[in-house]
Amino acid sequence: MNAPANIAGGTAAPCITPASGRRIGPGCPCFVVAEVGNNHQGDMDTARRMVREAARAGADAVKFQKRDTSALLTTEGARAAYGGPNSFGSTYGEHRDALELSAAQFAELKHLAESLGMVFFASAWDVPSLDVLADLKVELLKVCSADVVNVPMLRRMAALGLPVVLSTGMSTLAQVDRAVAELSAGRGGVVVLHCNSSYPCDEADIALPVMDELALRYGLPVGYSGHERGLGPSVAAVARGACLVERHFTLDRSQRGTDHQASLEPDDLAMLVQLIREVERAMGVTEKRVTPHETTMAVKLRKSLVAARDLAAGTVLAPDDLTVKSPGDGLSPELWDAVIGNSLTVDLPRDGQLLPAMLAMPVQTGDGEEGGDERDGGYSGPDSGTGPDVRRKAGAA
Repeated sequence: MNAPANIAGGTAAPCITPASGRRIGPGCPCFVVAEVGNNHQGDMDTARRMVREAARAGADAVKFQKRDTSALLTTEGARAAYGGPNSFGSTYGEHRDALELSAAQFAELKHLAESLGMVFFASAWDVPSLDVLADLKVELLKVCSADVVNVPMLRRMAALGLPVVLSTGMSTLAQVDRAVAELSAGRGGVVVLHCNSSYPCDEADIALPVMDELALRYGLPVGYSGHERGLGPSVAAVARGACLVERHFTLDRSQRGTDHQASLEPDDLAMLVQLIREVERAMGVTEKRVTPHETTMAVKLRKSLVAARDLAAGTVLAPDDLTVKSPGDGLSPELWDAVIGNSLTVDLPRDGQLLPAMLAMPVQTGDGEEGGDERDGGYSGPDSGTGPDVRRKAGAA
């Protein structure tokens, strides 16, 4: 359906399977993640509503972010002045603390998400936060782009044995190489997300073709974490093979905070899910074929060889003797070269369809049968110009 197996030269990557049994990878429906992050603004009522809205939109998972300020920031960093319209505190530490939810609140949100049929997981930005998620028995872990180079953290995550989603924003391929190697030491499996960590990200900087390189380089499922304002690149990522798409989610894009600007509101998320499912259906057939409906349309819209004027039996057909008109249930004009120079065995009136049985020498028709089979030209509808009266005249000679 989608995933790196579709990329030229690629091979089927191993799926990851969270504890609830939902497989993520080649051949599986795209796993759509509503990234709540800290867009709940530290308010539990808002967080609950966001989980419900994500479920209503059709998301497969909700993802949060967990931080422990004292473990995340140096003393100087926590005390740094942090003003401006997006600030929730006078220092950066106060700002970060204001946006945090407790472990107990995370447990409640996890229960709510799972009751609505979604997977709950989060990115842990420090060791105490990782311990919180492990205690909650989350099904997935997320490595944020900021921690791609955090080797001790990567090793702690791998040691938990859970499936891991690795975001690759702000990273060189060499840095991603190291991260993938560290995480692959665990037994849960890895999904690599192509990502640009600009909020919001200009479309010209997204670089979707990098997904192909990631898939071929690592042989792992590849997804997309998008920070663009619109939907197009995220939908295109699915067509390109993304087995997981993550988008930031908000109830109101005009709220305070930089993440809101790159987030989808509930109706936008619902539209994204709908478009992704449409793309998946469109990717289900991988070979060129003529569908039954197209066959019906071909009879109506394509054309057949017909007489350009009244022709007598014995006429050796020349280009001026024939023309091409609808409907397309007679001899196809692709047989033009095989018919010119052949001779008629019956009279054929003007606009009468040329049928295989009317030719002295058999021609190979499109269904593999040689001339003489009435199935090659059996249409006698009222609008054809070659109804029963014409047929009787053509066969009377």
